[in-house]
Amino acid sequence: MNWYCDTAPGNPIHGPYHDDEYGLPREGEAVLLELLALEIFQAGLSWELILKKRPTTFAAFDGFDVDTVAAYEEKDVERLLGDAGIIRNRLKVNSIIENAKRIQAMRDSHGGFARFLEASHPMPKSGWVKLFKKTFKFTGGEIVNEFLMSLGYLPGAHHTECPAYKRIVEAKPPWMCVDSAIFDE
Repeated sequence: MNWYCDTAPGNPIHGPYHDDEYGLPREGEAVLLELLALEIFQAGLSWELILKKRPTTFAAFDGFDVDTVAAYEEKDVERLLGDAGIIRNRLKVNSIIENAKRIQAMRDSHGGFARFLEASHPMPKSGWVKLFKKTFKFTGGEIVNEFLMSLGYLPGAHHTECPAYKRIVEAKPPWMCVDSAIFDE
């Protein structure tokens, strides 16, 4: 589970994400949609490939602005599928567009995606997976686990000896603010 801490630091591709993002709480809609999209794109592929394509994916999806992505039409899907800078998988691209629409709906139902996550916490991984499968497209167990670990809703992003772990503790991620027994499955 903690192999990332052993290999990522100092790596020009993995290091910045591992050291400065992975496991730290974040809230902005565009940030949350981007992280969910990256995990969706990663399914069946290497994380290194996804990180290499992250800047071009960010540009191709208009900075993951939720309203812009939710308004994409078939011509936008075709544009994305023709862009070698992203993972060109129709199912994944369509799921990201649909998920942007579902995030828009969360503004009325929960006050936004970040509030939806807060309202659902704490929950064991199995509960999160059920919730995400009911709420979003293309969100299996590994996608949900990595997405929530990346935001600090589930433990396990870093081992306790990892220098990044100290920053995580200072940020008080959601998983540290509850009885850890909730995460035992």
